[in-house]
Amino acid sequence: MMKTKLIIALCAFSFWWVAESAAALRQAQGRPNIILIFVDDMGYGDLACYGNKQILTPNIDRLASEGQRWTSFYSSGSTCVPSRTGLMSGRHPALLGGEKLAASPKSLMPAMLKAQGYTTAILGKWHLAGYPKDFTTSPMHPLECGFDLHYGTPGSNDVPAPPGKRQTRDVFDSCDKFSFPVPLIRGREVVEQPADQELFTKRYTREAVKWIRENKDKRFFLYLAHNMPHAPIFASESFQGKSAGGRYGDVIEEIDWSVGRVMGAVNQAGLDEETLIVFTSDNGPWSMFGPHGGTAGPLRGEKGTSWEGGFRVPGIFRWPGTIAAGEIDAIAANLDLYATFAALAGGGTEPREKPGYMSKDLSGVLLRGEASPRTQWFFTGGATAFRSGDYKIHTATKARSSDPDTRKREPIARHDPPLLFDLADDRGEHNNIAGSHPEVVERLLNEMKAFHEEQ
Repeated sequence: MMKTKLIIALCAFSFWWVAESAAALRQAQGRPNIILIFVDDMGYGDLACYGNKQILTPNIDRLASEGQRWTSFYSSGSTCVPSRTGLMSGRHPALLGGEKLAASPKSLMPAMLKAQGYTTAILGKWHLAGYPKDFTTSPMHPLECGFDLHYGTPGSNDVPAPPGKRQTRDVFDSCDKFSFPVPLIRGREVVEQPADQELFTKRYTREAVKWIRENKDKRFFLYLAHNMPHAPIFASESFQGKSAGGRYGDVIEEIDWSVGRVMGAVNQAGLDEETLIVFTSDNGPWSMFGPHGGTAGPLRGEKGTSWEGGFRVPGIFRWPGTIAAGEIDAIAANLDLYATFAALAGGGTEPREKPGYMSKDLSGVLLRGEASPRTQWFFTGGATAFRSGDYKIHTATKARSSDPDTRKREPIARHDPPLLFDLADDRGEHNNIAGSHPEVVERLLNEMKAFHEEQ
């Protein structure tokens, strides 16, 4: 009996020693696990921690209160593909010089991290391979770009559209969870088509929790790219009709639940102080679709525009014990995550020779409270703008991406001289001060030209 107890005790000690040694080794290396939660079409004003009074987001609020909450964090584009292009490549989507990402898939973020010894997974929306006839054989499939595991959709949850229809407000009003024949794919196998859109958030969350548990003894990169809240919007049954923010609020509150589950999985694995969690959105809200879209809060514009509401998105960084909690008012963009993750991963190789590569390492801001290395941003996508410091000029503008009833493109207004706004006093971009500050307009035009020529 005594011998049996001794064996059990020794086994328990050995298990503890191995686990503690593995954790100590990871911590000594100083490299965090990285979880990037990337939601689709969430507006700057959709979260309680960014001012929303109707939608409850306690888990994301906790993420923000325990980490850095950025107030001038930009997407790389005001629509899905440009934003993801910048995110995954560190390159400005308008300055690629005609080169396609397919020319160098091994230079994308997951491949860079994999080369640094990270185990990698994508759960959710990819949208960097278009919509080929057979996505599972695409050379831009996530498994060809550095991911070890893939489970999700080729692109947005509104493609393909229902037979004979377009993605209009009327279709979004009347569709059900199976109206859009979107495929759900695991690896290279289509597992469901049409996918049940009410289950997207829940399924990805379940997979994320499972994957974290299975890989807790490795260095990992998890890209959790939710389809929601891109229209058409759906929440699972247990969240339907619960939010004071209506159907859209139900969807956001389920995403918040998902964030809580991911945070819980990290904590249960004993990885809180070894894991960086980043939460952001691919672009601003699709407000033109009414109850199917969110809000940019105090910002002007929406998805598909160069106004702040099209590009400025939530940006939250949490790494307990390493990142001091606080609010950051400096400028950064999602393409800066490439250089930041490369630095934190131990000096991953950056594709500096690639046209448009301009990712800046934010680790100094995150870890040491330094000033942001980014002071400028170039807004493109039909309408065009440029920000330097607190000032921003618009050389072309539009009110929204398209007509929600016909999907006809909106007209673009050209401005000569450009419109000028001081975002420090007017983040809603309501007061054009170009007439009283022509020297600022000229300076920003020159800086915008130099910005292009340096790439």
